[in-house]
Amino acid sequence: MAKKYFGTDGIRGKVGDYPITADFMLKLGWATGRVFAKEGSGFVIVGKDTRISGYMFESALEAGLSAAGVDTRMLGPMPTPGVAYLTRTLRAKAGIVISASHNPYYDNGIKFFSVNGTKLPDDLEHQIEQYIDAPMTTVESAKLGKAKRIGDAAGRYIEFCKSTVPPHLDFKGMRIVIDCANGATYHIAPHVFSEVGAEVVTIGADPDGLNINDECGATSPEALAAKVWEYRADLGIALDGDGDRIIMVDHKGEIVDGDELIYIIAKSRLEEGKLHGPVVGTLMTNLGMEHGLKALGVQLFRANVGDRYVMELLAEKKGMLGGEGSGHIICLDKTTTGDGIVSALQVLAEMQRTGKSLHELKSGMKKYPQVLINIRTEIKVKLDEIESIKKAVEAVEKKLGDKGRVLLRSSGTEPLVRVMVEGVNEDDVNKYANQLANDVRTAIVS
Repeated sequence: MAKKYFGTDGIRGKVGDYPITADFMLKLGWATGRVFAKEGSGFVIVGKDTRISGYMFESALEAGLSAAGVDTRMLGPMPTPGVAYLTRTLRAKAGIVISASHNPYYDNGIKFFSVNGTKLPDDLEHQIEQYIDAPMTTVESAKLGKAKRIGDAAGRYIEFCKSTVPPHLDFKGMRIVIDCANGATYHIAPHVFSEVGAEVVTIGADPDGLNINDECGATSPEALAAKVWEYRADLGIALDGDGDRIIMVDHKGEIVDGDELIYIIAKSRLEEGKLHGPVVGTLMTNLGMEHGLKALGVQLFRANVGDRYVMELLAEKKGMLGGEGSGHIICLDKTTTGDGIVSALQVLAEMQRTGKSLHELKSGMKKYPQVLINIRTEIKVKLDEIESIKKAVEAVEKKLGDKGRVLLRSSGTEPLVRVMVEGVNEDDVNKYANQLANDVRTAIVS
């Protein structure tokens, strides 16, 4: 059954536009409380990123949970994976994150975690939606939920992150620039990397409620690349606003994306005899990663775009490593969800284990040139039913052979058709992508 409010990653939108409003969040808190109150006593934890609207939604959720008779534990600013970890280790009934991830400050959203630190199953999301559309009631005063703040939440998560690499590894002598995107990791990431011995230069760690992801972080790694070059650092780490996404920069100032980082971690696990099952990417995963893994004897499976679908396919294929080129990386041997800090530590550990630079480690995988063109459309297009588009795709695929790939898909969130072509020769890729985009435009108009 289709969901009314929940998307693939919670509920997200522009602040002030329904449902990202204070009154909806009050009702959402109450609905969540009603669902989890059925399971007996306990509490729900609530964390947020650094957006100014987080204050408003934090209070609204707390009030709604209290009205439903459920206690709340407030974390304050906390990375999304930190909320997942604390939900599990504090034995909370659920975890709520107030964040719009890599979006600008004027957006916000809500993500949920189960007691196991994983995304809520569909049946619980359906139950919450049913209560949202029901009249709101309040338990009797003696049964109202209470709210407390967890003062040592940051320290608990910092220690967890450090525990994901062997304690004997010493990162002394390694200079790292960290871009916290003025987001939820600003008081976490610098401590993690300095406490494992690295020399840390921090940027993007001065949040004011409005500057989250603003020309900084994983969505704008160019600023980090400039700082790595300026400080002659060994590498740079760019996190996004809620800390579940990572892009890195090598000592030459070259950007290292999620596909390349997944390849590095997969190769490391394989050489240590710790890689179990296939690696899972998405439809957008670069063909170079697939070929690089194949050369190692590792199979790649592709899920739909979105870390939720990556997680589902990992469970189905019994894999332990997956993610997206955008920087969502899931290491299930270390944690239960995508975690930028934990993923970065795995790469640093491989650098120490092999004595190689990040630039050398990524060289085992050759990224193919990839061109993505977005075509705006006023109507929902069923691409597989338009014969001229199918023939145009087949023609390009025939020219590329096994050295390239074509992907056409309708966006799930915007009125767009996405045309992606990748292959060995950059000129050919550009030519075929533009040619195919023109064919799609013609077919849609006609």
